[in-house]
Amino acid sequence: MTTSRPLPHLARAVFLVLLATYSVFPIYMISVESLKSASENVLGNPLIVLHPTIKWYLGLFEPVVWLRGEIFVRRVPFLVWMGNTGIVLAISLAVILSSSLAAGYAVGRLRPPGWRTWRRFLFATYLIPQTLLFLPLYKLVFGLQLDDHLLALVLIYPMLAIPFCAWLFSVHFQRLSPEVEESAFIEGAHRLTAFFRIVLPMSWPVVTAGGVFALGAISSDFMFASLFLPNEFHQTLAAGLGAMDATMGDLSVVAGVNLAALAVVPVAAGFAGAYARGLTAAMVEGA
Repeated sequence: MTTSRPLPHLARAVFLVLLATYSVFPIYMISVESLKSASENVLGNPLIVLHPTIKWYLGLFEPVVWLRGEIFVRRVPFLVWMGNTGIVLAISLAVILSSSLAAGYAVGRLRPPGWRTWRRFLFATYLIPQTLLFLPLYKLVFGLQLDDHLLALVLIYPMLAIPFCAWLFSVHFQRLSPEVEESAFIEGAHRLTAFFRIVLPMSWPVVTAGGVFALGAISSDFMFASLFLPNEFHQTLAAGLGAMDATMGDLSVVAGVNLAALAVVPVAAGFAGAYARGLTAAMVEGA
């Protein structure tokens, strides 16, 4: 005879609701704030909006005005920031994933001499605070004359994400059964062919986990982007919005932050399952 235990299930449900509310509440508050008029922002209820307006969002997309050969920005170059962010994210993710997969496969699958030490070194490198890397990276960027250029971020961001991603992939490839490749070797396939046709398709959850981690690490950066890209038209969303002034009478920066955050939510929701499976496969099975 089995007895039901409604209380633990109820407590778990309440905890999950509280956790979800706590996680979504900041986005809700920013959304409410971005839909208020200037007067309602000052005198209205902070938790609700009675007379919503989208003028702050429309202001983000006002065009750049040219006058006598000089540039006068009517609001903010939000579309330029979005384009810069897309370019940096696309190139950085391609470099991070390709380099991390090659390094992780070499360490976890081929196992060169001292491979355990190399893997620990990769993980320890990731734990170094970014503030300690500020001066070396500053000298590197200015030594290569990449200041005020998007290539500066394309150079820096992989340095910040590759160590963890390479460690994650190496743990996964170490525990992957060698039988998945042996059948291909018997048929005469090379190791590179076996990797792309067999190993990589089986590793998509782990690759997704590394990609989501890298995306979160580089998209939230403000310090390096604002330092190396002083020109307003060369900045990314994080640097551009972080440099704007939020006042009671102008909520454009709040609308911009909310728009950037809402763009990430569908991506995170869509890859949430693969992200959890990838971390479980790599870290629980192999750590």
